Amino acid sequence: MTQKISLVFFGTPDIGLKSLEHLYNSDKFEVLAVVTQPDKPSGRGQKLMPSPIKIFAVEKNLPLFQPKSIRKEADIIEALRNLKPDFFVTFAFGQILSQEVLDIPKYETINLHVSLLPKYRGANPIQRAIINGDKETGICTMITELGLDCGDICMKEPIEITPNMNCVELFEICASHSPVLLEQTLIGIAEGTIKPEKQCEDGVCFADKLKKEECKIDWTKSAQEIHNLVRGVYKCPGAFFMFGDKIIKVMETEPLTENSNMHAGEFANISKLGVDVQTGDGILRLKKIKPEGKGEMPAFDWANGSVKLHK
Repeated sequence: MTQKISLVFFGTPDIGLKSLEHLYNSDKFEVLAVVTQPDKPSGRGQKLMPSPIKIFAVEKNLPLFQPKSIRKEADIIEALRNLKPDFFVTFAFGQILSQEVLDIPKYETINLHVSLLPKYRGANPIQRAIINGDKETGICTMITELGLDCGDICMKEPIEITPNMNCVELFEICASHSPVLLEQTLIGIAEGTIKPEKQCEDGVCFADKLKKEECKIDWTKSAQEIHNLVRGVYKCPGAFFMFGDKIIKVMETEPLTENSNMHAGEFANISKLGVDVQTGDGILRLKKIKPEGKGEMPAFDWANGSVKLHK
């Protein structure tokens, strides 16, 4: 490879930032422009906030585009076409590209997806893998097509999910492993050493976008299932239960194999180790919680003045 590979990077949240930084700082690539979502209101004041990808692009004086819907914005499409990129790279961009946009790069549009496709196509693959109790996930690069994460696979890298890993930790691991996989894929496609392979249709499943009601704890489920939910939606947006009229978010748990004589959802024991709640199968120890309107705290500190045991 004698000259730099040129690309436009499409992304929005933190998970793509390390990949953009890596490509920008590499002497093998030239980042021609960045495309990200429009600024969105955030916080109590609903102040418009830029995406992490935008902040990086502005700091580096990179050309920046923020389409509301890139498929409908002819001026942006024309500007991207005039850049004559070798590749588009997409990583959690958040919009669906039209065929007109996909046809612009010299080679391909390469998407980095955080699962081992064809498993967990869709919006929340990291969360769904943990919620479902998977012991392994991964990252892969693929050729972007019009369907949902159905393009040919370029490269894959498995990643272990340990028993207490939460989604924020898994996001970070996926983010840190992605830059090298993207680099190898772009070089391999440009040099013809990588031949993308069609996805096998066996094992296709979808990672639908999480709904708030899914995050409410169902105490009739097993301790392990609830533990997986807590890990899978940790801070994104967080598993919770109602205590009186207050929302109690659960931040850290430990599933225990023993049972008590209490009904599912009842508190079985309170100690400095945590608050034990009977589930449909096993006891779940709440270790850290976040009461509505308060900060994160040990579950014991909250329960000591709030919970009365009935035995």
